[in-house]
Amino acid sequence: MTALENFSNVKILVIGDLMLDQYLWGVVSRISPEAPVPVVKLGRTSVAAGGAANVAANVSGLGAKAILIGIIGNDSNAVVLRELIEKDSGIDCRLIQLDGRETTVKTRIVAHNQHVVRLDQETTTAITETETEASISIISKAIDEVDAVIVSDYAKGFLTNGLISEIFRLARKSGKVTLADPKSKDLSKYRGATIITPNLKEASEAVQFLLESREQISKAGNDLRAGLGLESVLITEGEHGMTLFDGADSPFHLEALARDVFDTTGAGDTVIAAFSVAAASGMSFREAATIANVAAGIVVGHIGTTVVTKADIEAFISSQPEIARGI
Repeated sequence: MTALENFSNVKILVIGDLMLDQYLWGVVSRISPEAPVPVVKLGRTSVAAGGAANVAANVSGLGAKAILIGIIGNDSNAVVLRELIEKDSGIDCRLIQLDGRETTVKTRIVAHNQHVVRLDQETTTAITETETEASISIISKAIDEVDAVIVSDYAKGFLTNGLISEIFRLARKSGKVTLADPKSKDLSKYRGATIITPNLKEASEAVQFLLESREQISKAGNDLRAGLGLESVLITEGEHGMTLFDGADSPFHLEALARDVFDTTGAGDTVIAAFSVAAASGMSFREAATIANVAAGIVVGHIGTTVVTKADIEAFISSQPEIARGI
């Protein structure tokens, strides 16, 4: 489709928390005699690059190029994660290895397409000043190479307030659009971004009241945009779609497009990746939100961490031609 042709000319810098997503797939046929818990008979295992690495993989899947910067530990899981990322030719991998720190691993046990339990291995303490300075040095060199910057924050200790502030300063100096996927009740740390993409829970926590009605969501989106001095706010609302607040008289709401929802793992990664690539290719923020909504509708129909491709989006739009009118 003509509107997507420019994606291949885009390069995005993705900075954030990296993780290894491990899946243990099995079936449940009985309850344990030792405790009232299911016994999962293991069938197979799989691994995928998650967190900011999943954002970069989605950027690459859409036909754009990604530079990925994040931290890993000096352990065997770091080796696996690096190998997974470097398999993707669309990702320029610039990882920072830190001794004495665990590589983040999320292990999900899945039975009959349902999560049974998740096990987390991680270090979440903030990186040191020395580590921050080293990170800034690498980031500052990369910003001039790209069209837009994504900050993918999973609150794992890498994206400190000081580091985020410096990323936004460098991006503004270079005239680059900056997008942030927040994981904090205090969204003031993202002041200086161009756009943030909180989900409904994160937006509710930020404004300190439960967002249930369209009126409440509209007030929260407009308040966050004005209060943080942002160009736009995109609130993702799960099965209710997403809403873009861009300063217009009325917010731009998009209904969810998912036919079936199996898993929301990584959906936020897909949304911010698709939005950034579309916006950096020359689309308006409303057109970019339309692309992001299509990508979200695709990814939640899969189990586990999944990359949405440009071909997936083209096929989805072809099956629902009315979507093309918004692009």
